[in-house]
Amino acid sequence: MTKSGSNPDQIPAGIWVLGFVSMLMDISSEMIHSLLPLFMVTTLGTSGLCRWHYRRNGGIHCVNRESIFRDIERLYWQTQRSCSVWLCTGAFSKPLFALASSAGIVLTARLLDRIGKGVRGAPRDALVADITPPHLRGAAFGLRQSLDTVGAFLGPLLAVGLMLLWADDFRAVFWVAVIPGILAVTLLLFGIREPGRSKSEKRINPIRRANLQRLSTSYWWVVTIGAIFMLARFSDAFLVLRGLQAGIPIALTPLVMVTMNLIYAVSAYPFGKLSDRVRHTRLLAFGLIVLIAADLVLAHSHHWSTVLAGVTLWGIHMGMTQGLLAAMVADTAPADLRGTAYGFFNLMSGLAMLVASGLAGFIWDRFGATITFYTGAAFCLLALAGLAWQPARPTARS
Repeated sequence: MTKSGSNPDQIPAGIWVLGFVSMLMDISSEMIHSLLPLFMVTTLGTSGLCRWHYRRNGGIHCVNRESIFRDIERLYWQTQRSCSVWLCTGAFSKPLFALASSAGIVLTARLLDRIGKGVRGAPRDALVADITPPHLRGAAFGLRQSLDTVGAFLGPLLAVGLMLLWADDFRAVFWVAVIPGILAVTLLLFGIREPGRSKSEKRINPIRRANLQRLSTSYWWVVTIGAIFMLARFSDAFLVLRGLQAGIPIALTPLVMVTMNLIYAVSAYPFGKLSDRVRHTRLLAFGLIVLIAADLVLAHSHHWSTVLAGVTLWGIHMGMTQGLLAAMVADTAPADLRGTAYGFFNLMSGLAMLVASGLAGFIWDRFGATITFYTGAAFCLLALAGLAWQPARPTARS
């Protein structure tokens, strides 16, 4: 592992651009999604649908967020242009929410938004790896993730402020949410340039058997560890449910996610920078230990203050591991297959998240919250065991 330091001014300008693009898109999305259940209940009259949504303990949230087919598409889109196309899909789905007159239109807009979010992830991460020197990758991924998460808590806060200002006018807030989405597309199109490709470079199908065989054992080990991670870290909707059980008023439950995302945003860049100086597996192991501590605190939470302590630990864990896993994929995949590598990684992580949230919902219904969080801690121990066996790293980084 390289020991050279990294400062924000050393990180390529393109990383800052991608970070602000992510932040603007998250502000746009979260302004809408934080209000969507109430909009469907009070304006569209779909109370039954929303009650079912929350009764299933986050199951629908997980399916929307981790749709399987969208990740398969990631394998074929590895350029800035594809990232722009799918960013547009998310940005221009926003007016549908403001115009929606039925639950069907809302669900269509939601699907388009999630597809856009999912498919642009792989080319974006590949672009981060391409334009960042190897010794700064951890810091670069951490910085981009930190800016992304800033949007995740600014969006709901902005939505609440506008709702108070405009006397609960949902549609007016949804129209305002269109603006940061358009700004994100504009910033990506004019603020960043993809690294040049050789004119003699031949474009080939990245998922041919010969190409997949070039993905090393170290890469597939990272994919496996990432999938076990997702089994341990089920949908964050369960954090909100735990807050409700501990007595947090319904109107204040968004503060659970605001707290988690605030801690996540603050910690992502420092831990990303740290990952450029220490062994990745060591930092990953510490991240798992923090998640175990969060699970144990949440398993025994009977007061809102204890829940917030557990949520804080959860946010620290996210800051320690999210950018780190992305950097590990970049370190173990050939440069010309990074889009494909991120696609498979995200596909397997999405499937694991889907299984984890379904299993957590079942355990929550049958055995309660305490056993649910104990189960998450058990999967953390399994991931720690997986870290004990690590294949030899490739001799050279691409």
